[in-house]
Amino acid sequence: MKKSKSVLRENFQSQGIGKRTFFLKCMGSFFLLAVFSLLLTGCYTFRGASLDPNLKTIYIQNFAMVTAGGPSNLSLTFNEKLKEYYQRNTSLKIATINPDLQMEGGITGYEMTPQAPTSSDKAGLNRLTIRIQVKFTNNKDEAKNFDQEFSFYQDFPQNQTLSSVEGQLYPKILDQIVLDIFNKTAGDW
Repeated sequence: MKKSKSVLRENFQSQGIGKRTFFLKCMGSFFLLAVFSLLLTGCYTFRGASLDPNLKTIYIQNFAMVTAGGPSNLSLTFNEKLKEYYQRNTSLKIATINPDLQMEGGITGYEMTPQAPTSSDKAGLNRLTIRIQVKFTNNKDEAKNFDQEFSFYQDFPQNQTLSSVEGQLYPKILDQIVLDIFNKTAGDW
């Protein structure tokens, strides 16, 4: 330990750097790092759902499949993901009688479309898109009501069939749609 301290001292002295100069350079670097950290913190804010204290309950009607195609459990999977997300990320209770918030709708699209054409006139990628229509009613503040379609997609290689990748794709798509719905309904609270 003594040897390493003396080597450092010799290196600083040979470069003409005294203890005071070394200390000031270290403090200057620390100060710049602190200022940079504060600037980055100011640019990014954590936004969560801060509920109006008057909102206590939500009713999420089961979303039905109103389109052809898709796995038979798609509607059930979406309904469970949506309800679970609200229960996990808010203090709202699920209620069926006089809820403060209501959500209803249906799965209106389950489509596979070719993407990225190749030189052999085949699609290099295929895209699975799911569309869900949501009618949201805020019984405490009608200005927050909306009726909107949410959709998201995932691409997969042309050499794979939809049935072979469907089980991995649609849960990811539903997760994103649930997040988008949550952000639309809870983002302004």
